[in-house]
Amino acid sequence: MNYKKLLPVILLALTLLSAGCVNFDKIVIGDFDLKRTADGTYQGKSKVGPVRVILDVTVKDGKISSIDIIRHFNGLGKKAEAVIPRVIEAQSLEVDAVSGATASSKAILKAIETALE
Repeated sequence: MNYKKLLPVILLALTLLSAGCVNFDKIVIGDFDLKRTADGTYQGKSKVGPVRVILDVTVKDGKISSIDIIRHFNGLGKKAEAVIPRVIEAQSLEVDAVSGATASSKAILKAIETALE
């Protein structure tokens, strides 16, 4: 039996099982005050259930100018990365999570929050 072919299936199953153990409503995403944030690039990390995110947030002229995903271990939540343009447009973390990718959305938002703390 070729176990290397089974590994992605096993990882996906474990991701889905552990995602069911997280109460996403209890994950609090705070907001930030860009007036107190100097221009620069800040790294943020978060872990929400099985989802892990590392990203860079660049602030220029008192605004978020870009958010770049360094790593996003997400199972099926890649579509949650659509939350990034919403944050940049709103200049706030008070945006809706991507439907069907709540864990990844919350993990991305939390990583942005930690970058700007």
